[in-house]
Amino acid sequence: MKFAVISTDKPGGLQIRLDTRPDHVDYLKSCGVVERAGPFLNAEGEMCGSLVIIEVEDLAAAQDWAANDPYAKAGLFEDVRIEAWKQVIG
Repeated sequence: MKFAVISTDKPGGLQIRLDTRPDHVDYLKSCGVVERAGPFLNAEGEMCGSLVIIEVEDLAAAQDWAANDPYAKAGLFEDVRIEAWKQVIG
């Protein structure tokens, strides 16, 4: 099942994001469940959140994946939503 992991950074979290980015990208590439991923950008063009589309067995697996993201472990996120997602186009 596909899930959208939608995360919003804490205010002032850009440095945490930059410091943790290499570990986060390695996690995305190595876990084998990520289909699409990228940051949200604020009005200044700075990264301020994330959208990751994953395919895992169920919501519990999606929650586990999100909890093990290096960004989450570093305390970057103010909010994380996990929504079941159905791809229609693309």
